[in-house]
Amino acid sequence: MTRRAVLASALASLAAACSPLAALNALGPRDRGAGRIARDLAYGDDPRQRFDLYAPHDRPRPLATIVFFYGGGWDSGSRAHYGWAAQALAAQGFLVALPDYRVVPQVHFPAFVEDAAAATAAVSRIAADHAGDPARLGVAGHSAGAHLALMITLDRRYMAAVDRPDLIRAAAGLAGPYEFLPFDVAASVNAFGRAPDPTLTQPVTFARADAPPVWLGHGTDDVVVHAEDTEILRDRLRAVGAPVEAELYEGLNHADLIATFSPMFRKKAPVLADVTSFFRRTLR
Repeated sequence: MTRRAVLASALASLAAACSPLAALNALGPRDRGAGRIARDLAYGDDPRQRFDLYAPHDRPRPLATIVFFYGGGWDSGSRAHYGWAAQALAAQGFLVALPDYRVVPQVHFPAFVEDAAAATAAVSRIAADHAGDPARLGVAGHSAGAHLALMITLDRRYMAAVDRPDLIRAAAGLAGPYEFLPFDVAASVNAFGRAPDPTLTQPVTFARADAPPVWLGHGTDDVVVHAEDTEILRDRLRAVGAPVEAELYEGLNHADLIATFSPMFRKKAPVLADVTSFFRRTLR
């Protein structure tokens, strides 16, 4: 049996006990040109208000900075399981922050979105100390993390509340839920069901012509968050004249889309290349 087959078998076994994406962090290969350079940096008082930093080993000049938010249905997830994804982005020549954020049932909307904004502002304050350029900062996320990234990009109130209203220069969302009314599954009911105005929980509500450039990606076989969400946000942004790009990846499911950041699955689709190309163009 080849090393790849052994690793794939181990990943499948571990997936029975935990997320297959977490299994990638434990067992999958990593990009060698980058690594974690700082951990447990605080952006608040709660234990989950912490972030790690990843960067390429060679940092000859200030790097464009990306804040990456993992998914987990707003009720789970840990940066301890997503270092491989942050490291993949960092190896492409970025300073990458990987924050935790508070989740249900500890908090409900809008607390986790407020955490995303606070983390992004905190990253901007320390980026220059780690070879990053806070003037060239983008946000990205997968699944619920894409929702966070697009909420703080499009709804002006969140970054204004942390005194950084114009900080975000570009945003990328992978397999994100952007229009999911009415709340009809447990994850959305538990996270957003208490919101007085449900429309204010939806990124599509805040499509605006002067939004930063947005990139959206989705797998056509995603049955967790349907690709329609990406198409709806794309069309809403285009309708108001906002700069937006969207890619649909044939045959990829919800986990596949971010799994392609791993060297093990990168040949399945050029998702990492498309995301990094977008950020190089928009954050140059």
